[in-house]
Amino acid sequence: MASRHTPSIVFVGAVTLDAIALVDHFPQVDERQIARAVRYAGGGPAATAAVAAARLGVPAALVGVVGADGEGEQILAALRAEGVDVSGVQVVPDRASGASVVIVDAGRGTRAICTRPVPPLVIPAAGRAAELLADAAWVHVDHLGWQPVEDWIASAAGPSRPRISVDAGNPIAGFRPVGVALYVPTVEALVRAYGDLAVDDLLDAALRDGADTVVATRGGAGSVAATADGTRVEAPGHPVRVVSTLGAGDVFHGALLAAVAHGMPLQACLHYANVAAALSCRGLDGRSAIPTHREVLAAVPVASTSSARSEEIS
Repeated sequence: MASRHTPSIVFVGAVTLDAIALVDHFPQVDERQIARAVRYAGGGPAATAAVAAARLGVPAALVGVVGADGEGEQILAALRAEGVDVSGVQVVPDRASGASVVIVDAGRGTRAICTRPVPPLVIPAAGRAAELLADAAWVHVDHLGWQPVEDWIASAAGPSRPRISVDAGNPIAGFRPVGVALYVPTVEALVRAYGDLAVDDLLDAALRDGADTVVATRGGAGSVAATADGTRVEAPGHPVRVVSTLGAGDVFHGALLAAVAHGMPLQACLHYANVAAALSCRGLDGRSAIPTHREVLAAVPVASTSSARSEEIS
């Protein structure tokens, strides 16, 4: 268990600075458009999930990498302002921080992303990042965080394996959810991994592959979950006027773990994460509209909180 002075959830992976433009439609070749809005904001799956957890009232830390540049300074300042512990973020010289240019089509609610890769992450066996990981109640990884955490577990001197949560919306080379306490792919990612099967069969396949709990997201249609002990639950999406879906999946992951940290049963966790992700779509960027814990509770169906405690994620 995490100590009183240690963040209960450590997020590991991508952290970027995004430039986001809202346009009437995707530009054609050589077209010049007047954007409805332009915003600069922090991004990256792990980093945005950490911001979501912090705003929802759960102590959160980030392990990642930024360059020793102005963009890196902006990234870290924004995370500190949200209350995220960035003591485990490495600042590396002679490398540019991760950054993206995002075009959001207002008419269709879709987006296109051009990204500059983040510097590679290596977690030393000792140091602040290792301390955070060793003491965390949960370690959440995105597609860039999975392998560094696995390498750290293999190389560190006798660490017990922390409870791992995996954002598997983006492909992870060679990944199998063996020993993963909370595996959270999209339904599309499950199809890529196991074939074009019914959702229940996809969940079964992931459980057979080693996951303890699988939560599959379905965009606006909500989410479904299954556990190794046979529990099956689902929760519908939450209706909202969408400005942009940028970061909504990342917010879902942070909110799901926040709900777990708040001690909610599994179905309530799904409702909570669905609502938080939906409300985040009110903003152009992936962070500015992330709700507070109180806002989410006000919108979560009351009946969802009465599920049996035996459904709680452990």
